[in-house]
Amino acid sequence: MEQRAEGEVTIKFVLTRALTQSFLIVICLTGAFSSSEAQSLRGSERSLDLQNQVARQHDFTYIGTPGQVDRFVKAGYLVRVPNSQNYWLKSISFPYARPEVALFIARLGSQYRSACGEQLVVTSLTRPTSRQPRNASPRSVHPTGMALDLRRPSNPACRSWLSRVLLQLEGSGVLEVSEERRPPHYHVAVFPAQYASYVQNLRHANEGEYRVRRGDSLWEIAKRHDTTVTRLRSANQMSGSRIYPGQVLSIPN
Repeated sequence: MEQRAEGEVTIKFVLTRALTQSFLIVICLTGAFSSSEAQSLRGSERSLDLQNQVARQHDFTYIGTPGQVDRFVKAGYLVRVPNSQNYWLKSISFPYARPEVALFIARLGSQYRSACGEQLVVTSLTRPTSRQPRNASPRSVHPTGMALDLRRPSNPACRSWLSRVLLQLEGSGVLEVSEERRPPHYHVAVFPAQYASYVQNLRHANEGEYRVRRGDSLWEIAKRHDTTVTRLRSANQMSGSRIYPGQVLSIPN
């Protein structure tokens, strides 16, 4: 059953809780996340099976009504996803998601803006079953709060970057992604415990984080932290050298 959250849900709490959950969940999903499987943006029944299996393993509720969304927000199961300088929510009726999904959006948005110089566009988050669009799969996990839709970038280079990063994350076993055509978007189902554990491991592998200041360059930041531009790019999933004031970079060991 869903466990009631006490007080404000913080990222630290999410990561700690998820580490415990992930050990239990991964036992049931062994083999499902094999990196040897060919990665593809084409949806499949296997992918839907996996998404719903993860939802059941987390004991997530398939939310039915707007009123139930409100109750889950008040209980702390869902958190509000605000607009930011790195991403914006387009015409979303229910701007709420599982805390780990909010973390995913924040991290991906920062990386996307760094790579492409524009905001990531989120077009859907939690959708109760009573508000699902006609073309939605009856097996959609949007009602659980663990899924989101991202608008497909019109810029070919940005579209290529986003596809590549999402497929890399799918290969790491932390999400499932498919590219939909009507309208053009990516459907992403984030696996909460696995993704939080993945982020925790990344943070353990890094010495720390650095907030970019006006006038900084990747070369200067790398030199200051005794690393290389190549390693900085790799640690932050960057394809270029574009950075901006306020951006938070992970500093590799």
